[in-house]
Amino acid sequence: MKKLDNLLDKNRKIEEKIKAFGELLSELSSTEDKKKALWKEIYENAASDRERASILFTEAFKSMTGGSAEHATVGSVMSKYLERMCKSNDQILHLADLISKAEKTESNVNPDDIFSKISEE
Repeated sequence: MKKLDNLLDKNRKIEEKIKAFGELLSELSSTEDKKKALWKEIYENAASDRERASILFTEAFKSMTGGSAEHATVGSVMSKYLERMCKSNDQILHLADLISKAEKTESNVNPDDIFSKISEE
């Protein structure tokens, strides 16, 4: 029962992170909605992949009782889980870079735009 509660708690935390990420994306007014949806989907996939790999890694780690034969068998699987978590982290970092660039684009003030707005009034 405790294990299920922990999994549900982790799932809630992931849902909260995804919601916060969606709110961050909604603040980008000049970014296309299709791009925002794709970024959100990438984030959701990366976060859930990372969490699943973490759970599997933990379970594999618990199953090792210290024998070198078990380490040889389970060690390569654990390595794959770590690689998956690393790739997920890389995806999230790349998304952060894309969003940062989008925010910079929005915050740049073009003097021609200011002049044209002044001229209209």
